[in-house]
Amino acid sequence: MLTNPTIETLKSLKLHGMIQALEEQQQTPSVQALAFDERIAFIVDRERLYRDNQRRTRLLRGARLKVAEACIEDINYKAARGLDKQQIATLATGEWLRRSQNLLITGATGSGKTWLACALAQQCCRQGASVQYRRVPRLIEELRVAHGDGSYIKFLKSTAKSSLIVLDDWGLTALSTQDRADLLEILDDRINTGATLIASQLPVDTWHAYLGEPTLADAILDRLVHQSHRIELKIPGQSMRDQGGDRAKK
Repeated sequence: MLTNPTIETLKSLKLHGMIQALEEQQQTPSVQALAFDERIAFIVDRERLYRDNQRRTRLLRGARLKVAEACIEDINYKAARGLDKQQIATLATGEWLRRSQNLLITGATGSGKTWLACALAQQCCRQGASVQYRRVPRLIEELRVAHGDGSYIKFLKSTAKSSLIVLDDWGLTALSTQDRADLLEILDDRINTGATLIASQLPVDTWHAYLGEPTLADAILDRLVHQSHRIELKIPGQSMRDQGGDRAKK
């Protein structure tokens, strides 16, 4: 039996997975019959699994995804909206994230852009990557406040440290010259160090006109479109919201 001092020592070392594994071994005669090195391997493996699960939980909580329950396993491929299973499978490996590439998801309202963006972002969290979900209209407001209260540089550092930033509702907000410059700063910080996922109602070929100023638009699009993956969603006759979303049509 584990003594209280031993348990307290393991707790002080924050080895909670080991505590659980040891308690399970005490209650399972078949495990107790294993060789010492096998039991140690089991205990160490359990601690690793415990820490991995804790990290994933923290990452998912920190991502603040708009659709927290969205996951790639629930993607609806039956609806005719232009989804390619092979492309999703490739994205699900996370290789695009590790290479700091971008993903641009476009489509009309109701095509499931936000849900799909959150599902892919959740997959990144499950693979141990840090994610930030941001609606562009709110991001712009936060940047304006940051300029006013002196926290702008700190704000930029907080966005730069995430492996993936999801920018949802791209194209809904009119941008000032300062707003464009701020977006350029955020994207410039991510070159070769982080990935960006854009979800937008606007087709990519209209983004230059949306951004307005040719010089800043060129710079922003150069950082977004270069080495990017694209998904162009279509509405399958009926809004995905009206159909109950991806999970409902599994």
